[in-house]
Amino acid sequence: MGLGDVLFGRKKLKGAKLDKLFALSTAQVTLESELGLKSSGAAAVVFKPLSAGEFARAEQELDELLGVAAQSSGSEVRRRSDSYGFQWLVIRDPDFEDLVTTVHLVSSELDARGFGEQLLAALFPFEGKDRRVIPTGSNKERDNAEEMRLKNELEQELPIEPDLERWLGLFDAPLD
Repeated sequence: MGLGDVLFGRKKLKGAKLDKLFALSTAQVTLESELGLKSSGAAAVVFKPLSAGEFARAEQELDELLGVAAQSSGSEVRRRSDSYGFQWLVIRDPDFEDLVTTVHLVSSELDARGFGEQLLAALFPFEGKDRRVIPTGSNKERDNAEEMRLKNELEQELPIEPDLERWLGLFDAPLD
């Protein structure tokens, strides 16, 4: 399937595999104990909004659902935009399980309402002793050697994209 097929509606993109998010919960132990990486206490869902009325209604219902979920878990949820027009639902919570659960909730609600194709990514930043990990973000640089090391360390626990051409850096994520 080529890009032209997707753009002109001849074929559909594969849907998100949302349940794979829960693999992060078990991988977190390896990230912390073996690799010295800790969750930054934040996560985000990135999606492309549509101007359609039905999507606006779904966003409003999602905001209400997030308010209830955040209140029960103690999470803080904020909406941000980036310079490319993507929406970021940023979740802050010191409990990593709550971050994973809330990101899954947001993603599955958008998917259930027929907007799964609008999902771009879920972001879970981890920090080392001296800096945030990959990508570095400071100069929009990537550390390919570190990326490959982490891939080798985590590929037994996490589903990792095998095609390196599809690995994208999410620079300047509005997580503040």
